[in-house]
Amino acid sequence: MIIVIGSSNIDLTVTVDCFPTPGETIPGHHFSQSFGGKGANQAVAAVRAGGQVVFMSKVGTDANGTLIEQYLSAQGFRQLAMLHHEDSSTGVAMILVDRAGDNQIVVVPGSNGRFTPDDIRQHATLMTGARVLLVQLEIPMDTVQEALMLAKRLGLITILNPAPARSLPPDLLRLVDILTPNESEARALTNLADAANAAQSLSAQGVGAVVVTCGERGAVMSRGKAVTIVPAFLVDAVDSTGAGDAFNGALASAVADGMELDSAIDIANAAGGLATTVRGVQESMPTKVAIASLLRHGTRKTPLA
Repeated sequence: MIIVIGSSNIDLTVTVDCFPTPGETIPGHHFSQSFGGKGANQAVAAVRAGGQVVFMSKVGTDANGTLIEQYLSAQGFRQLAMLHHEDSSTGVAMILVDRAGDNQIVVVPGSNGRFTPDDIRQHATLMTGARVLLVQLEIPMDTVQEALMLAKRLGLITILNPAPARSLPPDLLRLVDILTPNESEARALTNLADAANAAQSLSAQGVGAVVVTCGERGAVMSRGKAVTIVPAFLVDAVDSTGAGDAFNGALASAVADGMELDSAIDIANAAGGLATTVRGVQESMPTKVAIASLLRHGTRKTPLA
């Protein structure tokens, strides 16, 4: 079983030809409102990848919070623990996607910023029977740390997706079994441009394993000084939004199933690749069947140099 603790948002997405420069107004082509938040995205991804998932999040008492709760209640979670904050709006993300499938995102945390360590302590029994904890950084850092501390005491495997990137204290890093930054997040955490060097640097700070996701170029894993490169799959990408969340959810599902980390990353690469072939975020999270098909029949790209 997997417990995912993190954010829930309403996503407002606009497609454009190219991103605007400061002060520039440009036309958009398509607008959509959908469900997002890294916590919810990764929880849905883990369910679709075949995991038994408990999801804990905090929304406002507004219409957006009601929409999110109704939607998530139909996604097949083993248990859904939605907390409420009466004085905050539900989180919102504003997303631009260009014709190449790249994205720019602004997140207004709202109720996600009111998710407290006491919330974690009051709902500690949710971790009972779980094998993996998956958390991100769209909720307060002290809440993330409380969740990691509790999970370690209970013997769970801990996965932290450090997004959005921010400074991580050494005592928090030592609570993490698997850290999953993308290239820009790894660079922000280490000031090192090379993914392998950044992974090794983070690993040396006490993380069990570091997996740096490199988009269409695959992933780099470091355990101490050892570095492993896991290639990505060849896909026809149309929208990269949510690919990292698909990767993390599928990774957590595979780890919870007892897979070795190299094999779990291969599965996660397949999930992340498939997510780029569908527009939207939670709509793009692939099923276990689709992931298995790409693993069997897909073409892996040339590994990172």
